[in-house]
Formats: sequence, C-alpha cells, structure tokens
Amino acid sequence: MKFPNELPIPKEVVEIARTLEQAGFETWCVGGAVRDNLLGHANRDFDLATAARPEQVQELFKRTIPIGVEHGTVAVLDRNRQPHEVTTFREDIATDGRHAVVEFGVSLDQDLARRDFTINAIAYHPLKHEWRDRYEGMADLDRGLVRAVGDPGQRFQEDFLRILRALRFAARFGFDIESATWEAAKAQAHGLPHLSAERVRDEWSRGLETARHPSWLVEQWAEVGALETWLPEVAAQGGGGVSGEAVARQVAGVSRWAAIDRLEPRDPVLVTSYLSADPGATLERLRCSNADIERGRRVGAHRGPTPDPESPVEVRRWMSACGAAVDDLVAIAKAEGRGARLAEAVRAIRASGAPLAVGDLAIDGNRLMELGVPKGPKVGETLRALLDRSLEDPNLNTEERLVELVRSAE
Repeated sequence: MKFPNELPIPKEVVEIARTLEQAGFETWCVGGAVRDNLLGHANRDFDLATAARPEQVQELFKRTIPIGVEHGTVAVLDRNRQPHEVTTFREDIATDGRHAVVEFGVSLDQDLARRDFTINAIAYHPLKHEWRDRYEGMADLDRGLVRAVGDPGQRFQEDFLRILRALRFAARFGFDIESATWEAAKAQAHGLPHLSAERVRDEWSRGLETARHPSWLVEQWAEVGALETWLPEVAAQGGGGVSGEAVARQVAGVSRWAAIDRLEPRDPVLVTSYLSADPGATLERLRCSNADIERGRRVGAHRGPTPDPESPVEVRRWMSACGAAVDDLVAIAKAEGRGARLAEAVRAIRASGAPLAVGDLAIDGNRLMELGVPKGPKVGETLRALLDRSLEDPNLNTEERLVELVRSAE
C-alpha cells in the first residue's frame, strides 16, 4: 500500500493550517483521521499538530476554546462554529501512568515519537501534501498490526490506558497486536487499577461500539487482566473464577459470551448488563450515569426465562413486570436466538394499547375514592388488582367495567 497523493481534508481545516503556516508555524495533520482515511474509513475530524504554542494559536484566531492548554490543545472554531483541535508539538517530560507533564518547543519528529502506536504516528501536510512516517505506520496498516512506537514497555508506563487502546484498535480493525507490544501490555497491566473509572469506561464503551467482534475484545480484556481489575462481575460470568487464562477460554467457548456479537443495538450499557453478574455494581464502578446504572439493575432483576410468545396473557404479564427493561430483554433474547417471535408479540401488544401499568388504567385513585375506596394503601391495592384483571383481559380496561369490578368487590 502506498501513500495517496492527497487526503480529503475539509477546507476549514486547510484554512486553519494555512493561517498557521503563513504566520511561520509548521503545521501537520495527525491522528485518527489520517489513519482512518488511509484505511478507507470516512473520517473528516482531522486534528492539527503545530509548532505554534497555545497562546500563539489563540492570538491568531478570533474564536478559540482552551480545551487542554496545559497539554497544548486549543480548539479553533471555524465559520460554522465547528471546533477543530490544534495541538502544539510536545514531548512528555514526566508521567505517573495517568497524567503527563509536557514540554513544548520540540519538532514534529519528537512529537510523533511520544505517540502510542505506529498507525497513529503518521503525519500529513495539508498544504504541501507531504507525508512523515518515521515509524513505518503505513507498513503496519498494510500488515494489519498494532505496534507500539519505540519501546512498548515505556509507552505503556507513560499511560496505562494505552493497553486498552491497543485492544480497541485491534478489535475495531481486525488487526493483530505485535508480539512485543502484547507482552509489554500484559507486563504493565499492574498499572490498570490506577486509571480513572471514567477513562476506563470510555475505552470499554468505544471498544464495544466499534469492535468487529465484541466477544474477541472481551476475551482480550480478560487475557490482559483488565476484566478482573475493572469488571470482575463480567469475568465471573465466564465461570471458573475471575482470573487467569481460564476466563479467556470461557469467553471463547461459552455461547453466552458469543451472543454479544449478535446483540442489537450495539449498546455498551446493554452489552455490559448482559455480561455482568451484577450489572448495577459494574456500571456504578465505571461511574456511569444514574440512568444507565438503573437500566442495568432492571436488566439484572428481570433477565431469565421469557414468556411463551404464543400466550398474549403471559407476554402482557411479563411486560408489566419488566417495565422499562422489556426492549433490552427482547434484544438479549434475540441475540440468543430465541427472541424473534417474542419481539413480534411485544409489538402486537403495544399496538393494541393493552394496559401494562397502573397508569394505563381507565380509572385512577381519585375515582376510586369517589367510589368509596378509603384513602391510603387500599387505593394502591385496588389499582394493582384492577391491573391484574386487565392483564388477563384487556377488554376490561374501560371506566364502566372497572367501576363494576370495584363495586362488585365491596
């Protein structure tokens, strides 16, 4: 594979680069968009690396956002107020495996030397249409290989999150991980517990969303030790404990794990809830939103046997019990090869307007009290009893018939 003569750089990015170059600051396109376009994947979110310091970038452009000035990054807003990241050439002078202290005033080659993997260390000049690839990233794209820039152990020590990034890139593109890089990743996995939950969550989520085969990604998380560290409830679902190669073998061999490749939509919260023995605990550890944690808890509480799709009464009762978890549970059933008829039954019941919750009843608590039901717990008990009857026969859900049922129970 050869470098193309040009890349399809958005004109807004070209104009930013031209402004920087005309001011005397060398500027190149770098990062994921360069890699993706070389692989034939559409990606117009090009980042720029420049010799200009953050304050100089801010002086050159009227509208900027200092999204990471301490690390050299400024977002420049184009005419449509769309942000484009511009980052000063930099090198790491200190790191604790989570955060780096950087120094500006270095060359493009020094900037590329600090990057994680060779496939991400390719630079393209948007005005001169020149390429810089001192670490043979293009050859690795051609070979389908994720390989660390320079010493892989040092790269991972600089930022332990790069271990998870290596797995994500390999899973997304169907690449192999170069042997020295893989061995270094396993050797440096002791640093994974020191990462922030938010960064781990984002890698896990992005990995599941983009992987060709999510089951492979989960297997690699298990093998490198990340599953045991951050998602022990997921590891436990593999059987045989939560550590070591036994888990990886279970991932490859148990149909429950393989079913995640068929889960639709490819939703990280759904996948995590399906895999975890305790979805609420897993999502809470990853610092997910309260809504996502509650969603996971609902899935955990109601997963299990599904109703006979040929029995509308069973399906209605099941839908009523599961509430907001129904769609997630149907998706799981379909992934396991047993949910197509259930999905049709659920759609039919929803289309019929059959009541599934107390709020769907044609009568409410105020009307019950008008009929003489004493205020207090009795109102709720009566509504639940009426719902139970209506789940059996939705035709009962009219005010007239429900009133008759209330009066007949007096």
